[in-house]
Amino acid sequence: MASEAFEEIVGDFEFLDDWEDRYRYVIERGKALPPLEEELRVPATKVEGCASQVWLMPEIEGDGPGAVFRFRGDSDAMIVRGLIAVLMALFNGLSVEEVLKVDAAGELARLGLDDHLSAQRSNGLRAMVERIRALAGEAASLPAKAGE
Repeated sequence: MASEAFEEIVGDFEFLDDWEDRYRYVIERGKALPPLEEELRVPATKVEGCASQVWLMPEIEGDGPGAVFRFRGDSDAMIVRGLIAVLMALFNGLSVEEVLKVDAAGELARLGLDDHLSAQRSNGLRAMVERIRALAGEAASLPAKAGE
């Protein structure tokens, strides 16, 4: 159930044979992210369980299970910014209900990230996915407004 944007990353990874090239690719995706505004780097948006500083800011359009999920994020580590970009490709644009159905571990396994990330980075990636799922879960349980 991966998005077109995530499938593009999978295709690019298949094209890049060397893990060093893949690592640089992820970092380049992170460099392309706009920075998160300083006023959004607050405890409410900080992801716990990451070795680096990580902030995720949800931007949910609509209400209830059909609300469209998007988020922005930032980190003080370039590889983590790249991982945020990968997660944005995986989740952004889905409904909050669809976000909850994504087999993130299975989709990310297609990239072989767990085999090449440190244990701390892998734990941080899982923490980011858990935070995304929690944000989507909160939004999905909001009742839809009358007339929508």
